[in-house]
Amino acid sequence: MRSAGVLGGTLAGTVLLSLLATPAQAAPRGPDVDLAGLRGVLQSAVREGAPGSMARIDDRGAVFRAAVGVDDRTTGRAMGDADRFRIGSVTKVFTSVVLLQLVDEKKLKLDAPVDRYLPGLLPDERITVRHVLSHRSGLYDYTNDMFAKSVSGFEAVRKKVFTPTELVNRSLRRPRTNAPGAVYSYSNTNFVVAGMLVEKLTGNPVRTEYQNRIIEPLKLRDTFYVHPGMKIPGRHARGYLTPDQAGAPLVDATEQTVSWAQSAGALISSTRDLNTFLSALLGGRLTSAAQLAQMERWAPSGTGQAYGLGLRRRDLSCGVSVYGHTGAVQGFYTYAFASKDGKRALAAVANTSNNGTVLTTMLRTLDSAFCGKAARAPRGKAPVERHEDVAPAVALD
Repeated sequence: MRSAGVLGGTLAGTVLLSLLATPAQAAPRGPDVDLAGLRGVLQSAVREGAPGSMARIDDRGAVFRAAVGVDDRTTGRAMGDADRFRIGSVTKVFTSVVLLQLVDEKKLKLDAPVDRYLPGLLPDERITVRHVLSHRSGLYDYTNDMFAKSVSGFEAVRKKVFTPTELVNRSLRRPRTNAPGAVYSYSNTNFVVAGMLVEKLTGNPVRTEYQNRIIEPLKLRDTFYVHPGMKIPGRHARGYLTPDQAGAPLVDATEQTVSWAQSAGALISSTRDLNTFLSALLGGRLTSAAQLAQMERWAPSGTGQAYGLGLRRRDLSCGVSVYGHTGAVQGFYTYAFASKDGKRALAAVANTSNNGTVLTTMLRTLDSAFCGKAARAPRGKAPVERHEDVAPAVALD
């Protein structure tokens, strides 16, 4: 994957750096935030093809912000912390929280077959709710085929509205990847099924359940589920899709239904709201302790990673583990993670996608936020961070 140049070979005149620290009410525990390292990572992402990038860290009352580049290539408006953006598969954490609240309410059992609640939807009665939420169902990820070609695949679905059943049926046309419960295999199909479970058990659209159970209680003023609407409300960053052909111009992918993802990836949010959400979740304010423990029953999911129920654990270079999710949707890469107790949280975003170099670079924001030192960029050709949220089986380079 080669990144497309978007800033004329220089950052001068197009980069805005903003760093702000609000004094903490209590001294933070653990390593200090490495603001210089964080800024350097964001600058690297811009050099590698992202029009802009930004990050916010909330740490026990202290707030740290950094923003680089532009949120709109046409107007040149600087990226800013208040910008809303599409969060991609970070949506999966929201969906999982709703289902675990339903477990707390005795309306759902994690080890019950999906067929008990959605009769006839899936071809294998052994697939349980737990298998779906942990990506161990074996259901093929339909986005592999949908986005085998980045731009033409996207344009084919940009304005399209799917029913969840249509998306599941796309998956079922292909062989399953493994037997239920055997191994972790990331698939957006799982969280389309999860959204169907939410709607069947509550009688409400997923939008209503996100709103009533998470958005309103936490006062998340920038978080929206607008599907099938195409626009991001209010001030927002525009998102740019990198074509597969080296040197081809970026495609403005901001407006789309995201109907291909729905409860697997269609939420809009901000860095502030994502930090508030993860801090509340890991601080035990959204589910019972028992259900949070279920979310944190880990299975290996790649080097330095493990996956629970809609929640990812990443093990950093300094030995610290953080908890949250990545998000990749056309035009945006998001990292949203927090400490085990939720008291330090990072949300970082670059407004590009289909650029594996940028995705891997943005991973280093976690070290700056939680390790207190910048993770050095690897020498030579760096291993590319797997692009699991959209077409995970498609090679990146």
